Amino acid sequence: MLCCVTAAAWYLSLPLAPSPPWKPTDFNDFLGQVHCTLGEIVGSPASRLEKPLGGIPGKKCGTIILSAEELGNCRDYATMQFCANKLDKKDFFGKSDPFMVFYRSNEDGTFTICHKTEVVKNTLNPVWQPFSIPVRALCNGDYDRTIKVEVYDWDRDGSHDFIGEFTTSYKELCRGQNQLNIHEVVNAKKKIKKKRYINSGTVSLLSFNVESEHTFLDYIKGGTQIHFTVAIDFTASNGNPSQSTSLHYMNPYQMNAYAMALKAVGEIIQDYDSDKMFPALGFGAKLPPDGRVSHEFPLNGNIENPYCNGMEGILEAYHQSLKTVQLYGPTNFAPVVNHVARYAAAVQDGSQYFVLLIITDGVISDMAQTKEAIVNAAKLPMSIIIVGVGQAEFDAMVELDGDDIRISSRGKLAERDIVQFVPFRDYMDRTGNHVLSMARLAKDVLAEIPDQLISYMKSRAIKPNTAPPAYSVDNLPQTNPV
Repeated sequence: MLCCVTAAAWYLSLPLAPSPPWKPTDFNDFLGQVHCTLGEIVGSPASRLEKPLGGIPGKKCGTIILSAEELGNCRDYATMQFCANKLDKKDFFGKSDPFMVFYRSNEDGTFTICHKTEVVKNTLNPVWQPFSIPVRALCNGDYDRTIKVEVYDWDRDGSHDFIGEFTTSYKELCRGQNQLNIHEVVNAKKKIKKKRYINSGTVSLLSFNVESEHTFLDYIKGGTQIHFTVAIDFTASNGNPSQSTSLHYMNPYQMNAYAMALKAVGEIIQDYDSDKMFPALGFGAKLPPDGRVSHEFPLNGNIENPYCNGMEGILEAYHQSLKTVQLYGPTNFAPVVNHVARYAAAVQDGSQYFVLLIITDGVISDMAQTKEAIVNAAKLPMSIIIVGVGQAEFDAMVELDGDDIRISSRGKLAERDIVQFVPFRDYMDRTGNHVLSMARLAKDVLAEIPDQLISYMKSRAIKPNTAPPAYSVDNLPQTNPV
């Protein structure tokens, strides 16, 4: 997200997007402006960014300090437990197999499912397990908003029998276990048909607790550094770089798919890396002068120092590599995964987190070894992003992603889901020459990184360091008052 901040006299606290739209000619003296991304602010120490103002030719306009703050109720999680009493019997040869479905009400009067409990088999008096849910998912920050709860009898064929429903609110749930949180389960159709119908049982709240969980921003503000490594596929299946059909073709007028993916993702993630120096690797190529095949060579040719300066440095090293190496094969992921894992294994105290971006045409040769490498890396402060370019089938990449089925190796399940796969073609126009939305591509590629970082920190009981005190306008030097 790009932010534009304009400074003017009379503004003590400057909003990122003044409303109504403001122009320098409107009643105020123009002092200067600055452009930055939200990521630059959030990624700065203590989420506090200081930048020089510009906009007036030949004049120093001073500096401006921007800080980011996360809304408090965005981090609250509610943990609750329910039981039911005397629910309707629905099964012919048994009692009922009840479960509950929770719905959040929307502004337009519709409802959205936000949680389903587990099924408790063969009982009319179930006690469900406690569950946790973000408060924002339950009521979107509106504590009086209606929460609808439906109770069903589970059936194997999916035609679950409706038992009844009730409504509540987050505000009511916060009262905890009491008479107000014993709810009659009502089936409206039965109520119409049967005059003596009272209810189909009751549901009681057994416990309710709210805690604020640490967020991605807490760790960034507390000093956790994100280290970004790039690995690019230089195998022959990408095609001859000198031909326009190649995924590595260097068109003088536009970027190829590899360069576009690098730029879209890298320009977002680099905001969270303080020194903007990134290791950039290649794999699957023959290297000069002896023609040996390598699966983890530095793009800049310097084994001792594979770091590139920012995205421009990576793109320059990538283009230079295309001129010197020979595309070959096979396509082995495990070496670059293990390469980054070695660094992640050395720093497991929460001060650093490593992100590996692999850009590939999708034809993987060492699936078993890669699975083993990912299972081992899942224990480390590390995430893997795979961007698939070209028109190949990406079944292997989807399997590595592990969203549906957590990957395993030699009977050992990965401790966390650390892989995010995105097919680049889904973001291209019909000609395949332009990205429809760089922002949407970057968003989808990076969507799982915050949760993956938090899952590692929680698994190791690592809390974020206390951030430095927020910058206050009260501390501004009192010079040249307007």
